[in-house]
Amino acid sequence: MPTTIFKRTIIDEISKYLPTNDIIVVHGARQVGKTSILMYLQEHLEAAGNQSYYIDLEDSRFVSILDKGVEEFIVHLGEQGFDLSTFRKSGNKLYVLIDEIQYLANPSSFLKLLADHHRYLKVIVSGSSSFEMKSKFKDSLVGRTVNFEIYPLSFREFLLFRNIPFIPAERYTEKKTAELKNLFVEFALYGGYPKIVLTSEIGVKEKYLQQIVDTYIRKDIRDLAEIKDVNKFNRLLEILASQSGNLLNISELASTCSLSRETVERYLFLLEQTYILRLVRPFSRNIRSELTKTPKIFFYDTGLMQILWLKQLQKELLGPVFETSIFAELTKLHGSDNILYWRTQDKKEIDFVVRSGKKTIPIEAKLTFPRNVSTGIHTWKEIYGATDPLTIGLNGTPTETGSMYPWQLQE
Repeated sequence: MPTTIFKRTIIDEISKYLPTNDIIVVHGARQVGKTSILMYLQEHLEAAGNQSYYIDLEDSRFVSILDKGVEEFIVHLGEQGFDLSTFRKSGNKLYVLIDEIQYLANPSSFLKLLADHHRYLKVIVSGSSSFEMKSKFKDSLVGRTVNFEIYPLSFREFLLFRNIPFIPAERYTEKKTAELKNLFVEFALYGGYPKIVLTSEIGVKEKYLQQIVDTYIRKDIRDLAEIKDVNKFNRLLEILASQSGNLLNISELASTCSLSRETVERYLFLLEQTYILRLVRPFSRNIRSELTKTPKIFFYDTGLMQILWLKQLQKELLGPVFETSIFAELTKLHGSDNILYWRTQDKKEIDFVVRSGKKTIPIEAKLTFPRNVSTGIHTWKEIYGATDPLTIGLNGTPTETGSMYPWQLQE
């Protein structure tokens, strides 16, 4: 029985670049669905009468061919039955989809030569490690690529994968609201990795998440960072997961894990570059302050966060898990660079500040809707003037203007 390949939200944006000469690069954590996106694009292209060829570089035989250079790859395409001279003459393109491009020794040179000398090939690539890709992608590719970050599923994608009807609206019936609340709790508890969403048994979900931790996170970081003391690194991961949504204290982390400050900073950098967590910077009108004040830690996936922190998936939604789920939703809507937080010297705070176009939106994430506007929002208004703050909650009833449920968030 064929596996259903669902259309992710980002597909429409990627599709705009299929007719161009740009190299399309999709990158994100392992297991978030990059391969499925390539497969969906391939089906879409072939349904429209185009020819395509897919390569998975986790197969070392293909790595060997591509590492020998572009001309060897061109010979390989001919061996697969593609008449490349016809593409050259006709103006039509052969769509080449390459999964896990970071496995190549020099992907930058390979892709540059394809883009410059074989324009009848439209190249779409995926990569799992931003660190490896950035270290191997040189300036020679500037102006030749268009990049898309792939995250775990959003809540709306979660509903799509579960075949649950949903149309954005300002209000819903009590029945639909109750259904969506229950579904969002499930989504926040177990996270948005596609394989987890499509698995019904909680014990199996836990097993899959632990495999992601063991096989991808610890292995990828261990290989990239050449970690000598794995136990200390594992301890750091556990503590970071328990602190999602908290201010980062590197000195305390270093002391607790018996690591040097420099080592902790290096591990944090690699965890960001492999799409496990994000250091969210504070909002400030002063760019210098924004770059130097203490960041907060947020994990991209709540299921992964809880397996690392609590060693099992929970039955009750905790406040830090809900806040992390809202961070993840905002990131999928606006991009991680546009998500900040705000905190005054006297500790008045707003959970998130989102840059959306020319607007700056303060957002509070509260598991239970508050009865009154927070002191943080009041202080923000005093400093920055008129604004349209949002409060995102789940339990209770939204009462204030700007209060909404997570599924009512829009770009």
